[in-house]
Amino acid sequence: MTQLRHTPRLDFRTTAPKVFKAVLALDAAAKESLDPVVLELVQIRTSQLNHCTYCIEYHTSDARGAGETEQRIYQLSGWRESLLYTAAERAALALTEAVTLLPGGVPEEVYRQAAEHFDEPQLAGLISVICTANVWNRINVTTRATPGVR
Repeated sequence: MTQLRHTPRLDFRTTAPKVFKAVLALDAAAKESLDPVVLELVQIRTSQLNHCTYCIEYHTSDARGAGETEQRIYQLSGWRESLLYTAAERAALALTEAVTLLPGGVPEEVYRQAAEHFDEPQLAGLISVICTANVWNRINVTTRATPGVR
């Protein structure tokens, strides 16, 4: 079996340090109001949708550290069919997909369900985390960040 290797294109951290630090600051602020498990599920799912192997590896490791189980991590790409996620987690994952894919906007029903499970500060944090995860994914996919190298 041939192993596919991508050479990183550039080191964004050193090439654009002001932008890198600004995204780090946004990331830290966004995470303040969220449960660590929901946070990691959202970041993993965003990264799956964007095919960001760097972030998938990073966040699955962090999810394990937050107490997430292997079974829930494995079933995340099929969360709609899985019985392992709470109603709040399902609402967060639906919002994650809608914001990440933007299929003509975020449907009212998706937003309403998220608002039923998260108060306004948490919802603002959730939206911010989804957006920040998308920023990191796009940087890492474009620059070919290498999984396993933090």
